[in-house]
Amino acid sequence: MSTVAPGVEPPPEVVDSRTVRRAVDDLREGFRQHELWLLLGWQDIKQRYRRSMLGPLWITVATAVTAVAMGFLYAELFHIDIKTFLPHVTLGLIFWNFISQSILEGSVVFSSNEGLLKQIPAPLSVHVYRLVWRQLIIFAHNIVIYVVMFAIFPQPISWTILLVIPGIMLLALNAVWVTIVFGVMSTRFRDIGQLLNTLVQLVFFLTPIIWTADSIRQRTNGGDYRLTLVQLNPMYHFLEITRGPLVGSPISWHSWVVVVGCTVAGWALAMLVLRNYRARVAYWV
Repeated sequence: MSTVAPGVEPPPEVVDSRTVRRAVDDLREGFRQHELWLLLGWQDIKQRYRRSMLGPLWITVATAVTAVAMGFLYAELFHIDIKTFLPHVTLGLIFWNFISQSILEGSVVFSSNEGLLKQIPAPLSVHVYRLVWRQLIIFAHNIVIYVVMFAIFPQPISWTILLVIPGIMLLALNAVWVTIVFGVMSTRFRDIGQLLNTLVQLVFFLTPIIWTADSIRQRTNGGDYRLTLVQLNPMYHFLEITRGPLVGSPISWHSWVVVVGCTVAGWALAMLVLRNYRARVAYWV
């Protein structure tokens, strides 16, 4: 039975923003505004290289110079055939740049867009999709280096090369949840961004990018604890499912299980963070 007096309007219904449905709606509505984040992502690339002669091609040039220099240097130090090691290092750097920049730029995605967050009533996910799209554009520029490398050092090609497609899709899916989680957390606790910078540099040296896991297997006959530590690093498995098909290396099913597991667990955490703190981000920035 209603307790509202006749002629008096009932109080407005209180809407709880901390629901999974509101979080899902944010992701869905942000994706629907694809024209906005596609344009903003491309404008970010153009603005970064504005007034330069090569423009966005500087992305490719910088990555190529780094890959070639490190490839020749470490191939000489580790006594590895340059024909196999240079593509290994090049692809490792290309995919690592996508992963690391998604983490580092994702941690400041909301604080760096403070003006847009406060002035434009758009879903938070618009800024997330914008960042991931920008990283995909940079990746597309860098993958050209592999095409040139493949022409110089031909690799055996088989149908397994198509496995790189689901590998890149999983990378993009993980980049979205990473941006959501670290972006929201870093907005509330600014020290997290500095911590991530240190951790990313550390993980770079712990991941087989400028060195190979095969070198450890050959030296220890596959039974050393160091090989186990390498396989405990999730970044190793992300590189395996993306770099492996392009260099003709077999991919263990274990790597796919680890990557899919990280994706599921990460998205569960992202939904929790988005559900509980989505409405507070505009106040924290």
